[in-house]
Amino acid sequence: MSRSRNPLEHTLAARKKAANRYYSGPPSDHFDGTLFFNPGGRMPGRFTDLLKWQFNGQRAKWPATSPSPFPQARPAAKVEGTDLIVTMVGHSTLLMQTAGLNILTDPVWSQRTSPFSFAGPKRVNAPGIAFDDLPPIDLVLVSHNHYDHLDLATLKRLKERHDPLVATPLGNDVLIGEAVRGMRLSAHDWGDQIDIGDRAAIHIEPAHHWSARGARDRRMALWAGFVIETPGGKLYFAGDTGFHDGINYRLMADKHDGFRFAILPIGAYEPRWFMAPQHQNPEEAVQGMKLCKAAFAAGCHWGTFQLTDEPMDEPVRKLAEALDAEGLPRERFRALQPGEVWHVPEIEHG
Repeated sequence: MSRSRNPLEHTLAARKKAANRYYSGPPSDHFDGTLFFNPGGRMPGRFTDLLKWQFNGQRAKWPATSPSPFPQARPAAKVEGTDLIVTMVGHSTLLMQTAGLNILTDPVWSQRTSPFSFAGPKRVNAPGIAFDDLPPIDLVLVSHNHYDHLDLATLKRLKERHDPLVATPLGNDVLIGEAVRGMRLSAHDWGDQIDIGDRAAIHIEPAHHWSARGARDRRMALWAGFVIETPGGKLYFAGDTGFHDGINYRLMADKHDGFRFAILPIGAYEPRWFMAPQHQNPEEAVQGMKLCKAAFAAGCHWGTFQLTDEPMDEPVRKLAEALDAEGLPRERFRALQPGEVWHVPEIEHG
């Protein structure tokens, strides 16, 4: 049963008194009664580990600007039936159009992914769709609350222009609801399902990650991936995730029996000693595509905001090398760039 919560049900005073300011509920296999965790997994590094990484002197230099080779796209108002058109906006923001639905993943149109307008990771390329050229947005999937995935300024603009339904894991509804009054929110636990009329169903699924907006709210809100059931096949947005020995990918294959299309992160993975629990690398992403039985995949989480140490173009090169090593055609798993449009083929059933 779904555990959708309305943030208006809880007063601000009650939340301040609680150990967890975003969510209260019974313990589970990934919630200890106060904080969320990865079952059988690894927690994010300590503050001392963060400092060790930040001062290691190994961060590659990215260009200040790196325009996409693709012009900004102007999507159709709707894509009907079983056709699937995917447009890359940047980082983990993609537009998926199918069955008359327009779906955005982790929408970020801001210049920085930071609590500050003057500091923090800055875009090196423009969004692949100008905000004013977006088609009517029906559904937004927000995987967790890190600034490069949950951008309150963008959500406010989407509310004013499109009034979409926002599906997100537990606790993020409170954070969004306080900042974006009147936003239509549906917050859920792993394993829950949301029916979107008679056209689609959304499953909230495990990811191996963590959450925080600052120093005092670590792991208070849940993180997740999403599976979208559509007439043209199942789509998988893995969110932000570490590989976690492929456990969640195998779970997705067992539960959903394969996917037409998957959005999988391929960047922000170096240094491995610090990033491995939360960000998979391209080689792991290819293994994830195989394990979850995805016919096609788009690589995200690379090339727009410098978050970690690897060179800007390394994820693309390593993705190609990993596909070649597995004997997989490169056109099955593409590292999309802003403005790039993919008419994803339908799966042939023999």
